[in-house]
Amino acid sequence: MPVTPVELYGNDFNVNNIHDGYKVSSDKSSTSFDSIFSAAVDMYKEADHYQKVAEAEEMSFALGYTDSVHDLALAQRKANISLQYTVRVTNAVVSAYKELMNMQL
Repeated sequence: MPVTPVELYGNDFNVNNIHDGYKVSSDKSSTSFDSIFSAAVDMYKEADHYQKVAEAEEMSFALGYTDSVHDLALAQRKANISLQYTVRVTNAVVSAYKELMNMQL
């Protein structure tokens, strides 16, 4: 199940309260972390799903069950884009974490 940015805000999303999603209060800090963490896990699951679909499509094509090169190329491209996106987001999060750890208080 892909996670869109709108789903991170819940059901009360509109243009007027878009900045409310960035505010972290003391009573909702654990739920904010939980939502970010679950979105990250969903992102990894989605990338894994696309990889498995691409592998299944490759096997189906190799065994002759399908002759659609277009479907094979599409599944491979989706898997590639999903993996690249996941790696870039992960690298950005790790970089931000390292920068926070290097800050002097």
